[in-house]
Amino acid sequence: MVLLPAGSCFVGSPQEERERQEREGLRHKVDLPQFFMGRYPITQAQWEFVARLPAVNLGLNPIPSQFQGSDRPVEQVSWFEAVEFCDRLSLHTGRPYRLPTEAEWEYACRANTTTPFHFGETITTDLANYNGADEQHGAYGRGPRGENRLTTTPVDHFGIANAFGLCDMHGNVWEWCQDSWRPTYDDASKGETKTASQPDQSTHRVARGGSWYTTPQRCRSASRIHFDPKSRHSDVGFRVVCALEK
Repeated sequence: MVLLPAGSCFVGSPQEERERQEREGLRHKVDLPQFFMGRYPITQAQWEFVARLPAVNLGLNPIPSQFQGSDRPVEQVSWFEAVEFCDRLSLHTGRPYRLPTEAEWEYACRANTTTPFHFGETITTDLANYNGADEQHGAYGRGPRGENRLTTTPVDHFGIANAFGLCDMHGNVWEWCQDSWRPTYDDASKGETKTASQPDQSTHRVARGGSWYTTPQRCRSASRIHFDPKSRHSDVGFRVVCALEK
């Protein structure tokens, strides 16, 4: 776990950002207290340990992932299972673990940057695990096309961290967030949100960060997507946060 300092950032993307999507607006400022966040996505070794602890609300498969490796991120776990992991970890340690909110996730990813990636204006497959071989969308901005590994990579594969000390914030696996899906932020600073355009999406949960499967524009700091909370995908995992004790 890494202690992130208290601070503020703008959540969402500016109108001029390349390949921006409407779902990334209205850009708004958030202020956050300090909190702990996992340096990496939860690994398969960590998942297996917690999955063998006593259940809180539901059972967990100790070995759910498609791409096996103890130091690879766990994947093919639903949002509900990720929450169960946090509940079991909290009970085991006596500390309040949970999934990050969207605002916490983007604040953590940006680490005081305002560019599309915490690396800067572009990204390469030497820095992150995503599909860089796509002929039409494999490059972002002036960046080069790269490789498509077709699998996850170990969480320490690139040996690169952002200014907060967090790794794998771009690519490898999408990361579940606490929040229910909403199609735009609208005026999030005032707590007003638009209703989902499709009723069957109103219960979906947000995921952030892009994955090994996606092209680079999906890996931007502001990029957001949603999944049914019961769904499991080989490119979706999570990391945890822990609030400071008051």
